[in-house]
Amino acid sequence: MVTAESSATAFLVRPGGRVVYDVAGSGPLVVLVPGMGELRSSYRFVAPALRTAGYRVACTDLRGHGDSDATFASYGDTDTASDLTALIESLGAPAIIVGNSLAAGSAVLVAAQRPELVSGLALVGPYVRDSHASRIEKLFFRVAMARPWISVSWKVLMPRLYAGRRPEDFDDYRRHVIASLHQAGHAKAFSLTSRTSHTAAEASLPSASTPTLVIMGEQDPDFSDPKGEADWIAAALHGEVVMVADAGHYPQSQQPEVTTSALIAFANRVTAHA
Repeated sequence: MVTAESSATAFLVRPGGRVVYDVAGSGPLVVLVPGMGELRSSYRFVAPALRTAGYRVACTDLRGHGDSDATFASYGDTDTASDLTALIESLGAPAIIVGNSLAAGSAVLVAAQRPELVSGLALVGPYVRDSHASRIEKLFFRVAMARPWISVSWKVLMPRLYAGRRPEDFDDYRRHVIASLHQAGHAKAFSLTSRTSHTAAEASLPSASTPTLVIMGEQDPDFSDPKGEADWIAAALHGEVVMVADAGHYPQSQQPEVTTSALIAFANRVTAHA
């Protein structure tokens, strides 16, 4: 069920709450999904270019993030995959899914479980398997993502994740992200999202056969070897890799020209083949 708030913004009604999305443009469908702790405006530079290139573009917030509700019982990879499945069904399949970070794992799950809904995967700074961080590093992250101080922790962590070039509006964007965490229930939802496992996504890799593009920032601090991780994912999905210089975990806003060019070229190939 979808209820429209305006011509551009709508809510996808799901069990336990609503997930917000913006949709505009005409042509084949592209769904843009931000990573954990980010907002749909993470694609503020990419979405207009995709629309201009002839695509219908939907940008969504994760459940418990931004303008989506924080009333859900669970959060993470599989929950986001379920929301994406419902969104694509409501907007009209198939879709190219562009998933950043956690959302990349969710995109893989949709492609594996409902291949008829997905015409292509573009995985940006992708998490499709659990981190190889040490137990101490994982414990530190778990503590940092605890609800009482998660907004302070994320404010401190964001500049590190934006290693390399930062968007010119980074300070304003960060203020918007942190302000969203002060909405009722959102800090708890973010904390719960941070505990997700990517085990199901990794197990689904052999079943996802859709065309795939992996976009990785050369300075992505979430991976000890960003190029190695990108190559591993691309090999598992028989895809291709675009490494983005002077970018960390969010090349879609750090180097939007490079990222958009890669996305449009990929989308054109996918739709031409279809």
